Amino acid sequence: MTLTSVLPQAEQCGAEVLVVSDGADPGTAEVAARHDVRLVSLPRPEGVNAARNAAVRSAASDLIVFIDDDVEAPPGWLAALLDGVRSAPGYDVFGGPIRARLEGGGPRACGREGAPITTLDLGPEDRDAPLVWSANMAVRRRAFERAGGFDETISGGRGDEEEWEHRFLAAGGRVRYVAAAGLDHRRTASDATVRALTRAAYGQGRASRRNDARKQVAPPLRAELRTVAGCCWHIVRRRCAIGFVMLAESSGRLREAVTESRR
Repeated sequence: MTLTSVLPQAEQCGAEVLVVSDGADPGTAEVAARHDVRLVSLPRPEGVNAARNAAVRSAASDLIVFIDDDVEAPPGWLAALLDGVRSAPGYDVFGGPIRARLEGGGPRACGREGAPITTLDLGPEDRDAPLVWSANMAVRRRAFERAGGFDETISGGRGDEEEWEHRFLAAGGRVRYVAAAGLDHRRTASDATVRALTRAAYGQGRASRRNDARKQVAPPLRAELRTVAGCCWHIVRRRCAIGFVMLAESSGRLREAVTESRR
């Protein structure tokens, strides 16, 4: 669905589409061949930041647009993003809204917590942004000349592009939010079950804790324990199935914290 939604827009705008595979994967190769787009395949799995760097090296254009393989771009998304880029020549990084779409309704939620997948909503107007997310992000090539490439030692968890953006901002760069360039972050019904979401959240939690430890901002073990307890209370008090996803992510973080304490 991602390529089906993007390819007509890319053709209309004269943009090349690349599919990047993190390691050789026959399924990804088949999808790229079926849609007649260029495949960039890493020789072995190296993580999402390595895949992003491979895309930058392989792309021919000055502007590189990153999206994830589980998004759907409505008509006009790419044109709106490119208009936003053209209207802000002093900016090098751009991002648009990311809306959650859990097909089949997703787990029961109490309404106090957001969707358990990456989203972004900074309002209805274009504005400066502290960060945007790579599920919907455009970067001028000169930004990589300013800040270097994505850190390939960071992979998994939410915000694996965040370190690069902080480095880019520290080097004097500017990030722009393009309100009209929104797309949907999609989970199919089978991927939006409590079981599927908790499995993914546990891995994200472990990666998130490792990234925090690398940045030397990881909270102490007792704080991770309090968060786990709070998630348990939320499940019981609110009867909220999203709480199980929160608990899985917090448990992943706790697992990493325990491992760190034993070193």
